[in-house]
Amino acid sequence: MGALARLEELGVELPSVAVPLASYIPATQVGNQVWTSGQLPVVGGELPAAGKVGAEVSLDKAQELARTAALNALAAIDGLVGLDRITRVIKVVGFVASDPSFTDQAAVINGASDFLGEVFGDAGIHARSAVGVAVLPKDSPVEIEIIVEIAE
Repeated sequence: MGALARLEELGVELPSVAVPLASYIPATQVGNQVWTSGQLPVVGGELPAAGKVGAEVSLDKAQELARTAALNALAAIDGLVGLDRITRVIKVVGFVASDPSFTDQAAVINGASDFLGEVFGDAGIHARSAVGVAVLPKDSPVEIEIIVEIAE
């Protein structure tokens, strides 16, 4: 089953590609890989939450936002090469705007990783980094980058 069909089965609608906030493109292809720019959890052009995880944003909400940001990364890939060309998720990089006392960044980024596993099965298992940062663009709690392998 392709990724688009799996999203439909999960009841998830692929959004439009998010408009870049600055001087960059949403995704770029290098050989048989696609690298996304950092994607925020934007829904309908708006951030559904802002602030630091562990203060204004709960762990559960941050995981949901990481899932949304991963979905936006998939939209960027779909807009460039088509989602059904993905053969493997290689790496996820997650940034978490964290309250100084918050130390569970890995659990936040599980929201993205678990979602990719739901969509791609074993091909969604990937290497990953989860990094705590002081602030992200637009005061977003999370930002996700994805690198995937695609079929020729």
